Amino acid sequence: MQRQGRHLERSNSKRALDHGGGGDDDDRPSKRPRVPALASVIVEALKVDCLQKLCSSLEPILRRIVSEEVERALAKLGPAGPARIQGRGSPKRIEGPDGRSLQLQFRTRLSLPLFTGGKVEGEQGAAIHVVLLDANTGHVVTSGPESSVKLDILVLEGDFNKEEDEGWTEEDFESHIVKEREGKRPILTGDLQVTLKEGVGTIGELIFTDNSSWIRSRKFRLGLRVSSGFCQGIRVMEAKTEAFTVKDHRGELYKKHYPPALKDEVWRLEKIGKDGSFHKRLNSSGIYTVEHFLQFLVRDQQKLRSILGSNMSNRMWESLIEHAKTCVLSGNHYIYYSSDARNVGAIFNNIYEFTGLIADDQFISAENLTENQRVSVF
Repeated sequence: MQRQGRHLERSNSKRALDHGGGGDDDDRPSKRPRVPALASVIVEALKVDCLQKLCSSLEPILRRIVSEEVERALAKLGPAGPARIQGRGSPKRIEGPDGRSLQLQFRTRLSLPLFTGGKVEGEQGAAIHVVLLDANTGHVVTSGPESSVKLDILVLEGDFNKEEDEGWTEEDFESHIVKEREGKRPILTGDLQVTLKEGVGTIGELIFTDNSSWIRSRKFRLGLRVSSGFCQGIRVMEAKTEAFTVKDHRGELYKKHYPPALKDEVWRLEKIGKDGSFHKRLNSSGIYTVEHFLQFLVRDQQKLRSILGSNMSNRMWESLIEHAKTCVLSGNHYIYYSSDARNVGAIFNNIYEFTGLIADDQFISAENLTENQRVSVF
């Protein structure tokens, strides 16, 4: 396709790909500048950028609010599941005044691995929810004084292996609480209490200050129990998470990401050591992020290979490329029109891979192009 007169148009993958724009794919001045078209593109880009920044700032707040409301809605629907209800053979528990057998429970799995100094979060960054259950029915306790108690968050030994449906005594639970090492800070810092509302609570910020390598099992669990002064005379069974390892944050500093993110620094890729020779070579060629690396790979793979030099073996190169290609792309696309008429446009993703054509308002994927259409593109 001709380069002269191309116009760049950026669009989100969820929008139709038939809106116009202006710009050049190599950022060189256009031979036929069109000021109105360029100005409109700049305005639209600024609008999108502002909207993205606003959404980014609101996302944590909205995610937490929505997550809390979803949990409360689920709590009113019914039991959490038969595997979480007290079994017939379980040890007898002290019941509440209305005959209920009460049990705390974590509803969110933790995002692993965990590192000292890093925030404890649920899977995919979700908030960590806890609930108070009536173990006889499996329903969340949404009313009564028990539904609004305050809870303590503790660190437990990883080898506390009793299951919820087996039950355990209060003494058994307390015997597995892990205290900080002598001369060290408390193992867990942050919001170490959570208050239930209608039987549901959301844990705030938690941070481990020590790794788990020094205890017998080499793993921790998070535990949950009713705070002193609440539920006097009523036994509420404590909760615990699955066992997990907490690693020293120094390992996180040089950790590779699986999959890598587009905005990750390029040394997060396999075979590229932080501040090593390959890292410096790439930076000196303007390749700072994983996105830069992938764009260069699509444009000129041979040159990229030469930048890394002979010290990178073919096996290392293959491993590097395989890891880089697991990166999840942003979903943004670019359209290059061959003429001002904009009858035919070539569509590329954000790392410059050709993904298809738009012709007469119809999208044709790269896999479905005819031989003649491929020739016209390349």
